Amino acid sequence: MIKIDFRKTLAALYAAPAGRFVEIDVPTLDFVKIDGEGDPNTAPAYRQAIEWLYPVSYAMKFAAKAIGKDYVVPPLEGLWWADDPADFVARRKERWRWTMMIMVPDFIELSFFDAAVEKAGRKLGDTPSSLRFETLTEGRALQTLHVGSYDDEGPTLARLHDEIMPTRGLIFAGPHHEIYLSDPRKTSAAKLKTILRQPVRCKRPSLLSARPHPEERTQ
Repeated sequence: MIKIDFRKTLAALYAAPAGRFVEIDVPTLDFVKIDGEGDPNTAPAYRQAIEWLYPVSYAMKFAAKAIGKDYVVPPLEGLWWADDPADFVARRKERWRWTMMIMVPDFIELSFFDAAVEKAGRKLGDTPSSLRFETLTEGRALQTLHVGSYDDEGPTLARLHDEIMPTRGLIFAGPHHEIYLSDPRKTSAAKLKTILRQPVRCKRPSLLSARPHPEERTQ
């Protein structure tokens, strides 16, 4: 049985140059997700999310072997946002909202997820209300590789928001997305590798700006 490693088969989603944003087209993918809010370092909801995502993901992986499929469980990912985007760049973590998630292969059926949740619940107790199996469509996005502490992401994100996106005529088309390529339990903060992704779309010109200047109108 061949073990699928999505970091290789979907390499463009898990790789980017450090210090430079590249444009990619992200396909629609399935995820197991849990929502929460607050500082991920201290919020009990964040700890609970991680405690559930991994057992459910691994239970689905083992169940897939029954249909002749095996794969490496993909890395942890997170969608992050705040009512004021500046709260994220400035690292005001108590104001953050998030969805933590792990990608699920397209051959995993919903019944596998339901069985995995039931199995995890026997050990962990009540199921989090936001735990779900759901697709995510991002499409056009800009992404880069950040090497270092999570708290050092601010300047890179500020450059993306204040320089790169305005210069290219792009606006936000979804929450900030991070993919954690390193295990923080085994990797020093200075060597952590994280994909920073931002879904984008072209800014639509206003009706006023789309109208010709009076001097440009046909006489």
